[in-house]
Amino acid sequence: MINSIYVDKIIKDALLEDINYLDAATDYLIDEDQENTARFLAKDDGVLCGIDIALRVFEILQPQGFSATVYKHDGDKLEKGDIIAEISGKTRTLLKGERTALNLIQHLSGIATATNRAAEIVKGTNASIADTRKTLPGLRALQKYAVTVGGGKNHRFNLSDAAMLKDNHVDAGGGIASAVAKLKSKLGHMTKIELEVRNLDELGQALQAGVDVIMLDNMSCEEMREAVEITAGRALLEASGNITSDSLRAVAETGVDIISMGALTHSVKAFDISLKIIS
Repeated sequence: MINSIYVDKIIKDALLEDINYLDAATDYLIDEDQENTARFLAKDDGVLCGIDIALRVFEILQPQGFSATVYKHDGDKLEKGDIIAEISGKTRTLLKGERTALNLIQHLSGIATATNRAAEIVKGTNASIADTRKTLPGLRALQKYAVTVGGGKNHRFNLSDAAMLKDNHVDAGGGIASAVAKLKSKLGHMTKIELEVRNLDELGQALQAGVDVIMLDNMSCEEMREAVEITAGRALLEASGNITSDSLRAVAETGVDIISMGALTHSVKAFDISLKIIS
């Protein structure tokens, strides 16, 4: 699903950062011909994401002779103690690639797990869970992939995907009507317009301007319910701003279409996975 050139670049940059010009422990301690087998083990319950990316780390370090048996795949539910995969290759390969592989699979599985929990909370409502652009530099496509693995949907990947007017755009662009009209006169027919509104008065202006998506920024559940009634399907409604697992169900039950959560990517807890040599 993700461009292999993009994935390989991330991995190579990470390996260069970690190994630099030698591994002072492994290169002096381990014989070049020594081989071993190791296991990826789940240390918690959650959703797996990034196993193929983790394995690619070792394939890049050892193009010939590395092998893997995969028991769990991206999107699978994990329980503590599950064996995710077994890998075999040169011991130097396993030791040098261990941290880079774990950094990636733990981070991506953490995102998938957090997204899945959010998706389960809103299950049965009209709302879908979406990510934001609050991602780590260079890792956006991987992080957004992990969101989809967890059952969420992707917001725009970059500023070119859609025209999204935040409060600063509106304030600098002469107000809602003026800003939207100017955009519509210049945008191609394939580019949607999303507008952030701070109150119900701005919602009315957004509807009159004819935008495609309206973001309800930091509104109360009562305000959001009223916004859903006023909008009556004329635009998609996205709830955003300080939404936590405690408030998520109540927000979803207001009838909004989308709930975007920056916390899925910018501050997610890594999922605990270990790599242990077994033979």
